[in-house]
Amino acid sequence: FTFNTLPMLKGFMYSFTNYRGYGGYDYVGFRNYKDLFTDLRVGKSYLFTFKYALVGTVLVNVLSLIMALGLNSQIRFKSALRGIYFVPNILGGLVIGYIFSFFFTYIVPAVGNALNISWIQNSILASEKYAWIGVLIVGVWQAVATNTIIYISGLQTVPEDVYEASNLDGATKWQEFWKVTLPLVVPFLTINLVLSTKNLLMVFDQIMSLTKGGPAQSTESISYLIYRNG
Repeated sequence: FTFNTLPMLKGFMYSFTNYRGYGGYDYVGFRNYKDLFTDLRVGKSYLFTFKYALVGTVLVNVLSLIMALGLNSQIRFKSALRGIYFVPNILGGLVIGYIFSFFFTYIVPAVGNALNISWIQNSILASEKYAWIGVLIVGVWQAVATNTIIYISGLQTVPEDVYEASNLDGATKWQEFWKVTLPLVVPFLTINLVLSTKNLLMVFDQIMSLTKGGPAQSTESISYLIYRNG
């Protein structure tokens, strides 16, 4: 109750005030809820957040499952590779964001100028139309690590006898994946879908370190808007 229900009730109470997280506050009635549906900036942040979460969830789970299938196969240095692929999840979101900010701002444009590739000669983070893709790349890159580990755990629960039976029936690798592997890892897929959607809807660190909501407020998420305006 103390760590779940009580904060939720207090949050609901504060939604009728102008409380900014500190200091005093006054009751403002339904003004905050009215702004939720009439403020264009709020609407824009909701659209960005849901677009980011939807595309990100699909990419994260597709890439994670492919990665897990590769790391679960009979390859050399399998344990070492699993450790390497988990590194992005160890680093903080802000740290990764600042690293990629330097990469997108200086490295990629330098390569574009050197190779005369016009579409990467300018930083993607400076583009109002495409900056969200830069934020998405960083968010997906970091999220893939945890989901891959969960998928590997799921793949290891599939009995070898099932694969042997499918081979005897003449199933191809593609048929084996769709008819055997995927149905048996659906519980793990469900977990990953929920976790990745939740985490991507809460995107903040990547925006703080990469774009600070810009350019022209095109990458403001709900979390970042709350941080900026209370």
